[in-house]
Amino acid sequence: MDERLPPADELRQDSMRQDGMRITFDVPIPMDDGIVLRADLFRPDDDGRHPVILSYGAFGKGLAFQDGNASAWERLVAAFPEVLHGSSGRYQVWEVVDPERWVPDGYACLRIDARGAGRSPGFLDPWSPRETRDIAACIAWAAAQPWCNGRVGMNGISYFAMNQWQVAALQPPGLAAICVWEGAADFYRDACRHGGIYCGFMANLYPRAFHRVQHGLGERGLRSRVTGDWVSGPETLSDEELAANRIDIARFILDRPFDGPDYRARNPDFSTITVPLLSAANWGGQGLHPRGNFEGFAAAASSAKWLEVHGHAHWSHFYSDYGVALQKRFFGRFLKDQDTGWDHQPAVQIQVRHPGERFVERHETGWPLPRTRWTTLHLDLDRLALSEEPPAAALTRSYAALGPGLAFSTPPLAAPLEITGPVAARLFVSSSTTDADLFLVLQVFDPQGREVTFIGANDPRTPVGLGWLRASHRKRDPDRSTPWRPWHTHDEAWPLVPGEPVALDIEIWPTSIVVPPGHRLVLAVRGRDYEAEGPPPDLPGVKYTLTGVGPFRHDHPEDRPEAIFGGAVTLHAAPDQAPFLLLPVIPPA
Repeated sequence: MDERLPPADELRQDSMRQDGMRITFDVPIPMDDGIVLRADLFRPDDDGRHPVILSYGAFGKGLAFQDGNASAWERLVAAFPEVLHGSSGRYQVWEVVDPERWVPDGYACLRIDARGAGRSPGFLDPWSPRETRDIAACIAWAAAQPWCNGRVGMNGISYFAMNQWQVAALQPPGLAAICVWEGAADFYRDACRHGGIYCGFMANLYPRAFHRVQHGLGERGLRSRVTGDWVSGPETLSDEELAANRIDIARFILDRPFDGPDYRARNPDFSTITVPLLSAANWGGQGLHPRGNFEGFAAAASSAKWLEVHGHAHWSHFYSDYGVALQKRFFGRFLKDQDTGWDHQPAVQIQVRHPGERFVERHETGWPLPRTRWTTLHLDLDRLALSEEPPAAALTRSYAALGPGLAFSTPPLAAPLEITGPVAARLFVSSSTTDADLFLVLQVFDPQGREVTFIGANDPRTPVGLGWLRASHRKRDPDRSTPWRPWHTHDEAWPLVPGEPVALDIEIWPTSIVVPPGHRLVLAVRGRDYEAEGPPPDLPGVKYTLTGVGPFRHDHPEDRPEAIFGGAVTLHAAPDQAPFLLLPVIPPA
């Protein structure tokens, strides 16, 4: 059925009745500088006022999931066939809600093309202050429409989660709740420079995801399978015009090795986030997705906040029955005042991870888990072991600064060991040059010596945990640091004196694993990115190497010149310089 309705004055667009919804494409939303953004609106087929689920991003509102990320779509529906229960899937796009699964429950879904993306003109600069102001304006606009009940919620994965932190800090009128599903919160630490080291993720993401739908591609771009229109608008610009109308993100990051105002302008002020929030993290999101969810949950000023943590690929549980039910219970409470049982939702709901992609749900009262037994294991440089005993004598071990480094192991465990929470390490390190990059990897090996890896958010073979630090960035902020999460200022360089050891406190991102008996826990101290054993899997449509860290590689020659980072690194241990690994051990309930 495709029955045209009379033009709706408040939309200034024709609407259609289709698949049980009123649908309006390319709704105009004016901004304060004259730019008009374009949005697609899906709402119940009645004249009522409904809460809005709003998403704003640069992936192209008209690019179907099946077309833009075909391989991921096929894997999603194979693993979670409920995605298509009650839905044709034709309106589904990457990382946002499926209107066919939300509109029947009385929600209006508003999907907005970011400035400079899709059918919205302007300069393309994701997560910029200008974009955050645009989102705030879109929320206020939506809340004032006659088809809205005055309440707007934001929901979505990754991009569509990160900008929720940003705009919630502005407290726009109408914003009533946010569901931050796997969203980074610190542009420098979470996304651009891990431990101060340049990460290639953004330079990989922008061309493959944003540039392909940049506004102005016009007839050189992609078509919407629903409307038949050009995803990136009718205007067709030259390559030179397109390049001049977007940020050069690789240059932005390379030119800014230290944290500063340009990064901080893209970060939220957690002290002004007071809206009810659900923060959903992914244990396997090492490199982008878990850290901001934990930091945001802990730091946000909201008195109504909840944390959920799961595993698997970063787009799967958002669409699963588990994820959709959780989201609807949350939004039903805060956008509709329904008794969904959310008032009894525990503050922290975690899926505790076991080898073999087995997860056991458990409810907790806070983060880090209040019953954590912080456990210190010392690095035994002689035996390359993790030991309960500190070193009894001075010893050193060296490795090639750009090489695979050294690995320290526990003996086979006699009993199960649960590690759930943030992890940290203290190392005493010298270099033959004036700097060194440290890559820490927390691993598990089975009794046969094979590594146990997990399906990660962006790589099917992800280790238990990852941490990074550039030695010259070792300066910490004592007021923001904790024993389990050192906070580095990244505001100036403290070069090394060749041969002289310094103390490095290194953050390893939060994780969860129950290590079975007979397995070993290993800390690898490396000079380069983690690499899983065996050849990389071949996943069609994935536009980066799957060596275990996905697109989160740290190998740009401009950032890591061999003259500085290609020497030798030495680990030091002594009774008064005892290197250690700090683990969040959770006792049996």
